Order: sequence, then C-alpha cells, then structure tokens
Amino acid sequence: MTSLRNSVAHHLSAKDNILKQVIAEVEWLLVASTRNVFHDLLSCIIEQQIHYRSTKKTFAKLLAKASLEELTLDNFEQLEEVLGDVKLSMKKYETLERILEFFDLHSPDWTRLSDTEVREILGSITGVGTWTVDMILLYTLERPNVFPAQDYHLRLVMEQLYNIGPKRITAEMKKVAKNWAPYQSFGVKYLLAWKEANKSRKL
Repeated sequence: MTSLRNSVAHHLSAKDNILKQVIAEVEWLLVASTRNVFHDLLSCIIEQQIHYRSTKKTFAKLLAKASLEELTLDNFEQLEEVLGDVKLSMKKYETLERILEFFDLHSPDWTRLSDTEVREILGSITGVGTWTVDMILLYTLERPNVFPAQDYHLRLVMEQLYNIGPKRITAEMKKVAKNWAPYQSFGVKYLLAWKEANKSRKL
C-alpha cells in the first residue's frame, strides 16, 4: 500500500500543482470496503450518501436496529421491518424494489467486469443514477480511475481550490481530472480528505 501511495502521489503531484499542495497536507482516506454492491447500493438510495462518507449515519442506525452488520438479499427482510423509522419517498421505495428484483435474478461477478460494464448493468436499474454508480465504483469496487463529477462535496472543493466558475463547473472539473488519469479516484479522495481536514474553512 505504501508503494502504491507513493507512486500515485508522485504521478498526481507531477500532473497538478494544486493537488501537489493538497497531497503535502493530507493523506487520502483509507476505507475498508464492504465489497458488497447490494449493501452499498441500498446505502446510497436510503441515505442519499454512501455510508463510508455519511455524517448522519442513517443507514448504520437502521442496520443496528435490525441487528445486522452487513446487508444481503437473504436478510433484507430484517431491514424492511425497521424501514418505517425513516421517511422514504415512494420513488425511493420503488427503486429499492427494482434493486431487490435485479439481485434476485442476477449475481454478477463485479470483480470481472470493466467500469463500463458496471455502469451499464447498474444504470439499467431505474432509479440508480450516475452518482450512485460512481460511488459503487469508487468506494465499493475501489476502481482507480473514477471521477464523480456530480458529487456535491467534490464540486465545492474544486470550485474553491481551482477557482472554477459555476457556469462551466462540470466541464472544467473533468478537464482538470483528465490530467490525473489513470489515478482519478485517488485525486478525488485526496481532495475530499482535504475538505474533511478543513471543515472550518468556508467552502
């Protein structure tokens, strides 16, 4: 891991002077992935945030109340019994149903699929959007070259550090991140770590 970190830090620092300064200040957040796409998908839908980054811990509290550590298709009924404790829209309930139907019929080997294939498969589930798929690729499957341009917190930090105007922010963010390839995921994690370390700064 140290060797990878050094290699990534060297590459990103050489490609991006702003990121070079960020890397000198912080380390990317090491998160132990669940490797459980079903679990993390439901976290994103229920909480509107993947649980690795959640501050409200809504999903974690639901799991605790259901006496679950990790969610699977087989134990979902236990979670279903406590879902009434959070207010979910009908649209979210419908998305949960579609996810359940998908995993009831399919058992993909996510480790063998390319990023594009993961996007196509998960994106075929109505209600699962681009941001959610990005979170699965970035945190659950730990793919190295993912850039979630729609992520609210990433947009805030890049708008500040790169002085990007709001009108063309998505295009400008992607332009910046293109230089980070093939390690865009790590650039993202460094920036989010910087934001976490500088909570007191107005973003």
